[in-house]
Amino acid sequence: MNSVPSLTTPVEAVADVSHQLFRDAMARMGAAVNIITTDGPAGKAGFAATAVCSVTDSPATLLICLNRTASVFDAVMENKVLCVNVLTAEHEKLSSLFGGKTPVEERFAAANWHYSVTGAPVLEDAMVSFDCVITTMQDVGTHRVLFCAVKAIHENEAEKALVYYKRAYHHLGA
Repeated sequence: MNSVPSLTTPVEAVADVSHQLFRDAMARMGAAVNIITTDGPAGKAGFAATAVCSVTDSPATLLICLNRTASVFDAVMENKVLCVNVLTAEHEKLSSLFGGKTPVEERFAAANWHYSVTGAPVLEDAMVSFDCVITTMQDVGTHRVLFCAVKAIHENEAEKALVYYKRAYHHLGA
């Protein structure tokens, strides 16, 4: 009878995977494009991200991976709130602004925002926005994994989603 190793049982690695091999393989995994925003004592900040997924619906929880060297890292950690704004095909330029070195004021000036229950900026025309509070964190390699309790959801009608696949933007939907 086969048994599944417990979390306390070390699993022996077969071989190390190079950084480039891993990055190239991950480029083949299409992902929704999001703008993660925060506001609070450390100020307003935001970044583009694809490393977002659901954890459970009870309680509603998302997982977000944030590089610990990112310029927004300290603001997200101090504010402890964030909003995951899922982008539509029309947000490609906005995603590039939030994914680059554009000053914070210019990033937010390029779109319309409002605030919800946590105080994190919500993109008015996002496909869907998840307003969250960070509940748990775990450092893994270069990143901090954030577990976020969803406090409010805002939805809009959109025809096409923005996804990132093979290092390029693509549009999915009607």
